[in-house]
Amino acid sequence: MEEQLSQLQSTVELLSAIEMEMYYWWCTAIMVLIHAGFLAYEMGASRVKNSLTAGVKNILALAYLIPAFYFVGWWIYNAFPGGFTITEGASAAAPWSSSMGPNLSDKGTGIFWAAFTLFGATTASILSGALIERIRLSAYVILACVLGAGVWILGGAWGWHPDGWMLTELGYHDIGAAGVVHTVAGFFALGVLINLGARVGKYGPNGEIHDIRPHNLPMALIGLMLIIVGFFGFLGGCIIYNVGGDWTTIYGNPSNLSAFGFNTLMGFAGGVIGAYAISREPFWMMSGALAGIISAAAGLDVYYPPVAFLVAFVGGCIAPIGGRLLEKAGIDDAVGAVSVHGFAGVWSLIASGIFLHGYPNVGDLPDVTFMGQVIGAAVMMALGFVPGYGISLAMKSMGILRVPEEVETLGLDAVEVPSVAYPESSIPARANQ
Repeated sequence: MEEQLSQLQSTVELLSAIEMEMYYWWCTAIMVLIHAGFLAYEMGASRVKNSLTAGVKNILALAYLIPAFYFVGWWIYNAFPGGFTITEGASAAAPWSSSMGPNLSDKGTGIFWAAFTLFGATTASILSGALIERIRLSAYVILACVLGAGVWILGGAWGWHPDGWMLTELGYHDIGAAGVVHTVAGFFALGVLINLGARVGKYGPNGEIHDIRPHNLPMALIGLMLIIVGFFGFLGGCIIYNVGGDWTTIYGNPSNLSAFGFNTLMGFAGGVIGAYAISREPFWMMSGALAGIISAAAGLDVYYPPVAFLVAFVGGCIAPIGGRLLEKAGIDDAVGAVSVHGFAGVWSLIASGIFLHGYPNVGDLPDVTFMGQVIGAAVMMALGFVPGYGISLAMKSMGILRVPEEVETLGLDAVEVPSVAYPESSIPARANQ
């Protein structure tokens, strides 16, 4: 009888492990839609003469980032949760370790690595949109790999790892990666934009702002909706499916998918309504949907749904306002990425500090506090901005950051991509489009 019970228990554990693998497999698959969405979004937001380059750089960044995260990123996550001192567990994440390949006894590492790789790819896509129509393709790929396989995952080690110092010392709570993904990527993009400069024609001789319109706004809106679909995989990957069927957050707090279902949809709705109330523009309305989900993301597991809607509504208002303020300051963020991801990510952490102050973490970990969340936001802002600014400044000084003005005027597709976006279309592809 004892032997039969033991066999039954082993069978149940095996089935639970297989269920866990399948769950994260499909989360990862759905996350690929984020990158299909960003590709369509950025191609539509570009002018005709730059549209193919916008798509190609998204595909190339994803392709380069995957091996970069395999060789470097996963090791960083496991090596530096305590700061800059390498932990003992880092060796198991080295690319030559037995867990980093087909291993029938390990049903977790590969599938978690895949999900984290797609998280990293999301940071690269966030960066991509902000820089369209003037960055060198090679420069973008380098910056995307630095951000997606190095910078954000260091923030993940600090703020997402169960032993991360931001959790153990600050009680940091960021279940939906508002800080470790969106704030870091948004402020990395801001640092690059300062050195990259505005597109030719964006500002007049007296500082007047010229509107550079998307060549295909419907494509951009469809892309944004695909990103929303992909976010259900992204946020699904932020909850831990434990062997045995229990759900916890990445910090060990009990949770379930119902909380994520309520608050993701309320975040979408609040963000759309907030952005539309401020701008009345379709582009900002759909970008507001992203800003709303990101705004609710830090406290997604805890919020009462009307609170998530309120937080998201504010985030939806912040997005177009922040975008306009950056534009007036001379920062040409072509798709509002800094505002939608960076500013909304900061708001998400601050809002969670307001509404979750005193919320207990498990065990001896400190409670969530307002100051802990504010400090966490400041850390993520600096972690993104400093390397983004520093590396792009070095690239600018070497003349490898931005395409020459004559190439930008002609169109990047004519130089970077040996093809034409609309060869049989009546849409002219003149340099002044």
